[in-house]
Amino acid sequence: QVQLVESGGGLVQAGGSLRLSCAASGRTLNNYAMGWFRQAPGNEREFVAAISWTGDRLYYADSVKGRFTISRDNAKNMVYLQMNSLKPEDTAVYYCAARGGMTPQVEAWNYAYWGQGTQVTVSS
Repeated sequence: QVQLVESGGGLVQAGGSLRLSCAASGRTLNNYAMGWFRQAPGNEREFVAAISWTGDRLYYADSVKGRFTISRDNAKNMVYLQMNSLKPEDTAVYYCAARGGMTPQVEAWNYAYWGQGTQVTVSS
């Protein structure tokens, strides 16, 4: 079992930045690909970014490409999402997710473990 806890969300003005963190416990994150997803009220959960367990493969949604950066520190069992140039449409609950295996995926159903989410609100 992998337990995931997100932190770092909050209220920020448009154009600002936030760094989300995801702390894992229960198992080392080695051999787990990680992803970030988000869900806004009334919307389905959508893919944001994903990273292979080695950190050499990065996937991004088109809507965040060039603004968000996913990274990980396997020694610390941590995954991060640096979010820059935030827009009001980035407002959502952000979830960290883990899947066994090397390859990151963009579909939520591929991920077996999920955190409880952290709220990000971007004001205009």
